[in-house]
Amino acid sequence: MEAFEGARDDISSQVGLIWSQVKEPVMVPLLRVAVFVCLGMSIMMLVERVYMGFVICLVKLFGRRPEKRYKWESLKEDVELGNSSYPMVLVQVPMYNEREVYQLSIGAACGLSWPSDRIIVQILDDSTDPSIKELVQMECSRWASKGVNIKYEVRDNRNGYKAGALKEGMKRSYVKQCDYVAIFDADFQPEPDFLWRTVPFLVNNPELGLVQARWKFVNANECLMTRMQEMSLDYHFTVEQEVGSSTYAFFGFNGTAGVWRISALNEAGGWKDRTTVEDMDLAVRASLKGWKFLYLANLKVKNELPSTLKAYRYQQHRWSCGPANLFRKMVMEIIRNKKVSLWKKIYVVYSFFFVRKVVAHLNTFVFYCIVLPATVVVPEVAVPKWGAVYIPSIITLLNAVGTPRSLHLLVFWILFENTMSLHRTKATIIGLLEASRVNEWIVTEKLGDALKGKGGGKAAKKIRFRIGDRIHMLELLVGFYLFFCGCYDVMFGKNRFYIFLYIQSIAFFIMAFGYVGTIVPNS
Repeated sequence: MEAFEGARDDISSQVGLIWSQVKEPVMVPLLRVAVFVCLGMSIMMLVERVYMGFVICLVKLFGRRPEKRYKWESLKEDVELGNSSYPMVLVQVPMYNEREVYQLSIGAACGLSWPSDRIIVQILDDSTDPSIKELVQMECSRWASKGVNIKYEVRDNRNGYKAGALKEGMKRSYVKQCDYVAIFDADFQPEPDFLWRTVPFLVNNPELGLVQARWKFVNANECLMTRMQEMSLDYHFTVEQEVGSSTYAFFGFNGTAGVWRISALNEAGGWKDRTTVEDMDLAVRASLKGWKFLYLANLKVKNELPSTLKAYRYQQHRWSCGPANLFRKMVMEIIRNKKVSLWKKIYVVYSFFFVRKVVAHLNTFVFYCIVLPATVVVPEVAVPKWGAVYIPSIITLLNAVGTPRSLHLLVFWILFENTMSLHRTKATIIGLLEASRVNEWIVTEKLGDALKGKGGGKAAKKIRFRIGDRIHMLELLVGFYLFFCGCYDVMFGKNRFYIFLYIQSIAFFIMAFGYVGTIVPNS
């Protein structure tokens, strides 16, 4: 025992000696540079949030509603021309093995109010399951028997995924007679008056290329994870989309619940599958051609949030990797463009892409989960209180305005976002470097009616346990790192952050084992 304790003390002293020799000449300068860079990125994020908050206040104060900024007149039937006076509208619904929601989406698309001879519903079915294909085709036939002009389209491959399906659908001969195209993902359920509230803007304003509606989440109360998603997305729709629409008439198309002018879509080059954000890609290219976009905050379309951690992780990888990769591909094209103003270029490159799609992900993880905890172990490097406390507090409060009903869940949201920032940062780096998985596309699992009767419908799936599948190793490692920093703060530090470090490490452990989707909030 004495020999063992002696060896242990000897190893500890050697480790301490090595650390003391490395810390001062290497770790301290590196950490100071990291703190300086992270504080700079924090200031960028703060300025961006304050700017958007200021703009949204002006929009609300002066009542800059879409009807005031653009001409809007309800469409009326011409006595002589009859229904032919209405524009021809194509409704596209891409889907892939959507057993749970295909009836809801097809029913909602076929239920849109519009002259029956001036609308075509196009179901783009990329399903690989023959039984689901048969069900979708039968549903289309059922609506066709009711007099709906519905087309069931399939491909012999899945090249380009959603973008490929939409592009293939636009090649059909009957599309040539259409003026506008409305797009809805398989879990979206537009109200019958959707076209009456969107198409008139496009008809009366020839400079508009896109009208985008807001998302309304039908399963936001399902679990704590869906509530956290609601908080993040509500800020996106309440602030980011509204600010972009009100100032530069530009924002990222959300890929669904929107209506495009087909001539604008074609002029921009149509659908491209070079990234996993084909919707944002199209929006940027159309904007560079001079087309304007309009966002309608008061028009909401029901849809579903991912309710499992696995589905949410795949979605967030696509939403983080795709924009970073698109930024890499298009930044010089945007800078060289001569059709848009300098200020719009700055807005798109700096604000829309660099700060929101790159800096926000990197800084959230690197600063709050790596650098700030490291200053506990290296006390020679100090982080000013305004950078460690005030700036993140202001950013968090500004972000929370989108969902006032969830203010009591703000602490959980902070922990959740910090934990997910690891996944988003990894995806962002993959996108910027065009590394492996850059074009990975996995369709987000949807539950549809299964949400109403959870647990009673499906047979239990066989549970598989595999390291790296059920357990997310990166989250586990970061959790141990934060726990170690917390212990170091208690034993050798100034007891500044140990509570935060312990709680955040627990959040990483929960995420590592995939339990976050099982926690249900009380309200």
